Amino acid sequence: MEALEVFFEIHSGLDREAPGGDRYTRQAFEMLPEMDRPRILDIGCGPGASTMELARLSNGHVTGLDLHQPFLDQLSKRIDEAGLSDRVEAVNGSMFDLDFPAESLDVLWAEGSIYIIGFEKGLREWRSLLRPGGCLVASEATWFRPEPPKEIRDFWKAGYPGIGTIPENLERAAACGYRQIGLFTLPEDAWWVGYYNHVEKRVQALRKKYADEPEALAVLDEEIMEIELYRKYSQWYGYVFFVLQKT
Repeated sequence: MEALEVFFEIHSGLDREAPGGDRYTRQAFEMLPEMDRPRILDIGCGPGASTMELARLSNGHVTGLDLHQPFLDQLSKRIDEAGLSDRVEAVNGSMFDLDFPAESLDVLWAEGSIYIIGFEKGLREWRSLLRPGGCLVASEATWFRPEPPKEIRDFWKAGYPGIGTIPENLERAAACGYRQIGLFTLPEDAWWVGYYNHVEKRVQALRKKYADEPEALAVLDEEIMEIELYRKYSQWYGYVFFVLQKT
């Protein structure tokens, strides 16, 4: 059993693939300037929870983009059930190579996904896709305080060395050609209710299935370690929504 297969088995069928919730998608969206039927690209959309909420909020055209086809199949089912196939689509593609014309989009959206390419790199490389005055919204793993304890500092250094503080991320945004419209921090329940609680239950169930497979168990252990570290150090880091406008 490949480690990636176990990872996707843990995450298959979940409502979302990162901390968040419709109320927080809505809170960020309401910070944007008024737009008439905007074209929105939801980058790293996973199974499409944010994609669908953006469609409901905007009355615009929303594209959910991800590389994992089972997530897109889940989104496609949601689109069909909601009767929104005329203005919502699921596209298989990479955030490292976005195949959209320059200045063709009003909003770029990345909930819990921009870390894959890196916050600063994403802001810089995606900017050309936005129309003048267009906006980029990203929820990004962020330090709340300087000098975190060694255990959690080492965890993030290994997994995402680009993690920064709020002032550091705002400086990066300004350097990449954006101004801040707003920001807010996801509360702890956004990690547990919509995400970690479901992952934890799934891991517990899979431990029985893979009881005799050490490699699979190692993947399950990594998931639990991440959850336990958040439980222990949540006052030190979390997700911050950055709502930015192209300058």
